[in-house]
Amino acid sequence: MTNTTSETAPQDSPQGAISDFGIDTTSQSTGEAVHDYVARLRGGELGSLPALLGLVVLLIVFSSLADTFMTLGNIANLLAQGASVVIIAMGLVFVLLLGEIDLSAGTASGVTAAVMALHLIKGGNLLGGMGDTVFYLFCGLLALAAVLAGLMRIWAGVAMSVIALAIALIGVPANPWVEMLLAVCVGTAIGCITGFLVARVGIPSFVVTLALFLAWGGVILQFIGEGGTLGLRDDVIFSVANGNLSTAGSWVLFVIAAGGYAAVVLGRHFSRLRRGLVASPTPIMLVKVGIVVVLAAVATYALTLNRSQSSLVVITGVPFVVPIVLVLLVIGTFVLERTRYGRHVYAVGGNKEAARRAGINVAQIRMSVFVIASSLAAVGAIVYSSKVGSVDPNAGGGNTLLMAVGAAVIGGTSLFGGKGKLRDAVIGGAVLATIQNGMGLLNQPAAVVYIVTGLVLLLAASVDALSRRRAATAAR
Repeated sequence: MTNTTSETAPQDSPQGAISDFGIDTTSQSTGEAVHDYVARLRGGELGSLPALLGLVVLLIVFSSLADTFMTLGNIANLLAQGASVVIIAMGLVFVLLLGEIDLSAGTASGVTAAVMALHLIKGGNLLGGMGDTVFYLFCGLLALAAVLAGLMRIWAGVAMSVIALAIALIGVPANPWVEMLLAVCVGTAIGCITGFLVARVGIPSFVVTLALFLAWGGVILQFIGEGGTLGLRDDVIFSVANGNLSTAGSWVLFVIAAGGYAAVVLGRHFSRLRRGLVASPTPIMLVKVGIVVVLAAVATYALTLNRSQSSLVVITGVPFVVPIVLVLLVIGTFVLERTRYGRHVYAVGGNKEAARRAGINVAQIRMSVFVIASSLAAVGAIVYSSKVGSVDPNAGGGNTLLMAVGAAVIGGTSLFGGKGKLRDAVIGGAVLATIQNGMGLLNQPAAVVYIVTGLVLLLAASVDALSRRRAATAAR
């Protein structure tokens, strides 16, 4: 045998490894990148572009029709007004990525809000607030949720359910932080039950969540009583949706958020360039980062100005809901795009059978997305309850779920599964909040608001269906 020497890069070098695996290392010019993006749009890969364009149009229209729309006070109110729906929609994105649906997310959030308020009002004594029978049934459901999560090896679900059970049985004294923890833990437990029925028992998600939508509505009535209201008289809970960062804190948030975004995006970009991998042209990346940083700086500056209508009161700073949404967005985006779990979610949503044959635990993934959705629904319930200052029998009902699903779909998440990002919920939520806020300022009746919102959702679903059809045609 004769030895041969390769004239290519050494096998242990990055370039050698890239060559072995056939990775495309062709660089693109700015013009080629723009042309490629246009080609993807023509091929049906629209992403969040329609929602962003629609948001810009809405902002222009309402700014021209309502003098108070672009005032600082209204912008801050708009952020707080849409935060709860955006947070619930973030959780539903995980479910929609699998092609599933969670119709119970709204009333589940109402249950968590009712438990939080009941624990606060009764000084930590849920037994006294619920009564013996209801209390022990409640604890039994928490224990069942922990067992079901253990069977599916979703350890976060086990831990959160056990924490909720411990808080209830021990009678931990009322504390705003305990109340919010309890709400999230109860939401996680609800997700464990929902997810197990869908993933392991095999009942279609539409049927399971429709049944639980009705059941949780009854639970809320049982906890609060018809015509009753549970007030949330606590400064910490009230500040969640109504408080603001200080001026200094607002600029610190800007530095952390905008600086972190720039560092991650540019760091990843230049890392790919160093490794010889395909990367977008540097000028495009710099423009992209620059636009985000400038917009964030302008928004931060505007929100640090006094927006009070009274000369006796000063209201400044970025609302607390903004960092809450940003933290959830960053964590959720990292999980979906940078972890093995996120890749598995997209794989199951794209082709369940192929994912199963690839060794992915499909049942566990399916259950986990419902756990995430219900947990985030609880966070949304905390924000909404803080905004209104109370919990009533209609908590989580009405159009809460419809708005949350609509936010995800309008933002670009597909109802057919496998396509979508967490930022879709934020963009779609901004569209819906803008419509409701703008229509309110124009004194339009509720009928008109519902009609316009429904038409926007129908348009988004139509765009999704048509883009999928176009993408399928282009792939042939």
